[in-house]
Amino acid sequence: MFSKSCEYAIRAVLLLASFDEDDIQGVESLAERLKVPKHFLAKLLQQLSRNRLISSSKGRNGGFYLNAANRKESLIATIECIEGPGVFNTCILGLENCSNDAPCPYHHVVAPSRKEFYNLLKNESIEDSANRIKDQNLKLSDHE
Repeated sequence: MFSKSCEYAIRAVLLLASFDEDDIQGVESLAERLKVPKHFLAKLLQQLSRNRLISSSKGRNGGFYLNAANRKESLIATIECIEGPGVFNTCILGLENCSNDAPCPYHHVVAPSRKEFYNLLKNESIEDSANRIKDQNLKLSDHE
């Protein structure tokens, strides 16, 4: 459903949520833990930081972290920052003219689930999403 860029961004944000607020993580460490390309991840994290969805610290021991306000944001903000605001409205088949008035064969099947998923991600904080992963004993990296 999401691009690799978005998947990496989501995983990075959720991984950052697993650290304490004052525990700044370098790009290299995050990339290694997530098993993603370092330079690609760095660009994504910079984009999220510019949009104030994650926090950053410059300098020799700089890196990225989530402050209290970042943790209260929803994953929708991260997804829309990377994918754009219409990601949940695009046709599952990639058809440009798919809509309620001119649906593709799967439109009415997918639309309710997509809306439910969107609302879940919109109403759940990053911290809650990270706790959901933790409660299910899922691992984003070797840190957890």
